[in-house]
Amino acid sequence: MLFAAPALADVTPEQVWENWLALSQSSGQTVTTESVERDGDTLVVTGMKMEFAQEGVSGSGSIDELRFQDAGDGTVVVTMSDSYPFDMTIDPVEEGEEPTSLRIEINQPGMTVTASGDETETSYDFTAPEITVALDSIEGVDAEAVNLTAEAVLANVTGKYLVSPGEGEESTLVSSFAAESMTVTAEGADLATEGEAPEMAGPSALKLNLTMADLTGTTNGTFLGSAAMIDMAAALKAGFATDGTFNAGATTYDMEVTEAAGVTKITGTGESSTLGFAMDATQLAYSGGATGVTMTMTAPEIPFPSLNIAYSEASFGFRMPVSKTDEPAEFSFLTRLVDLTVSEEIWAMIDPTNQLPRDPATLVIDTKGTGKLSYDIMDPAAMEAMGEQPPGELNSLDITELRAKIAGAELTGSGALTFDNSDLVTFGGVPAPTGKVDLKLVGGNTLMDKLVAMGLLPEDQVMGFRMMLSMFANATGEDELSSTLEFKDGGFFANGQRLQ
Repeated sequence: MLFAAPALADVTPEQVWENWLALSQSSGQTVTTESVERDGDTLVVTGMKMEFAQEGVSGSGSIDELRFQDAGDGTVVVTMSDSYPFDMTIDPVEEGEEPTSLRIEINQPGMTVTASGDETETSYDFTAPEITVALDSIEGVDAEAVNLTAEAVLANVTGKYLVSPGEGEESTLVSSFAAESMTVTAEGADLATEGEAPEMAGPSALKLNLTMADLTGTTNGTFLGSAAMIDMAAALKAGFATDGTFNAGATTYDMEVTEAAGVTKITGTGESSTLGFAMDATQLAYSGGATGVTMTMTAPEIPFPSLNIAYSEASFGFRMPVSKTDEPAEFSFLTRLVDLTVSEEIWAMIDPTNQLPRDPATLVIDTKGTGKLSYDIMDPAAMEAMGEQPPGELNSLDITELRAKIAGAELTGSGALTFDNSDLVTFGGVPAPTGKVDLKLVGGNTLMDKLVAMGLLPEDQVMGFRMMLSMFANATGEDELSSTLEFKDGGFFANGQRLQ
């Protein structure tokens, strides 16, 4: 049985160090050291300096000492200096201005990295009791008037990443991390406003505190050398791809802004939040959301004690092709805002007699479809050559869910359409659609009556709107209207009646 078992791959301190160097160089960094020497079972690297420069931003960091210790079991334990600085310089936007320089101090006492695998495919597991990233200083024309301190602290951090080499400079990364909490604090003053007349003074002070619990994240992708990444359109065609997620649990924050007119305070909480992204030769996608959100704001300009906003869920998402396609590619768009409530004082401003229901408001637009791009949207030259031409064709559109609810009225709908891009005449320049959309409105008449009684809508306008509704909708219940809008045979029909 022992002879039949495969031998475990081992990795040496030197191999781990060379792997780090190769990874840094592939991402466009230049690494130099004062010395690299063996001390028993440990490879000691001293005076390591990292530098990079690209697209108007340059930076450098230095670590006094790194130790790569052979653990004796085929793994290597990596430790490093508890803290190190990182300097970044941002080129000015306008000619004649000075660049902006930032100094960031990174503290990671007790951080340990364990490397395993072999010299071609090495996996890294890391732990840190605490990681602190602090803004130490700002210098430059845009920062001369700012006195700002900021700090982010991650507690009980764990994670891992695996880098696998591919062909040439290509490599594959699979990584994940978790942290028990993150705390962000910031405090600053706009020194340029000191001594100015109160009516001319801008924001003079800022304080921010943010806490997030139960952070997790993943990042995966196929990466190319730094030279290949200069041309994003070419990099996508060559195989560059990345995707990732970020999730957080309970969140609390408070912000205080002091101005000449007074102090504005904003506090809030959230139950959870998420963010996702993906990019490759076929798509660009982003999504995000939050649940259980509350926010309270007090300010001198608000004519009541506080502004309160809450919602049970808010999310967004979109997906679209990024490269020229011969066949229809999928796209999607989503926006959700569920059970939105606002302060009673706001309702009282528009409805002092309390005629409208204060029910939570909801808006959902969930669509997907297919389309073809005629240009690579990541290629600046191709986009410039496009001129005023449309970037592509719309082939189909599915309305998975449409829902709008406010003040006792609710509109819902769904449907599916296809488009004939060879017919731009029938519907005045729009590709001729085929398909139908079903809509339902509940409580609409009651809401219009109340808006007329409140004086917010003229009665003659409401009468005209009701006449138009009668053309498109059928009464299917008490204060309930439904409508089927259909496109077929070059015509537009509402509930079977041809309108065009």
